[in-house]
Amino acid sequence: MNGTIKKKTDRGFGFIAVAGQDKDLFFHSKSLVGVTFEELQEGDAVTFDVEESPKGPNAVNVKRA
Repeated sequence: MNGTIKKKTDRGFGFIAVAGQDKDLFFHSKSLVGVTFEELQEGDAVTFDVEESPKGPNAVNVKRA
């Protein structure tokens, strides 16, 4: 899937806005591939997979597009 980094926190996680979806997807810095959490900026385009967790869907395998 494709999306945009909407928000990053200082605690190592953030949220991805997905076009056509009302809810943003959670991502954790451990889910990044080929980029560090510090390198990602709000507004960056990313690609990712979605994985279900007990708290709902999460973005995994997050890469800069």
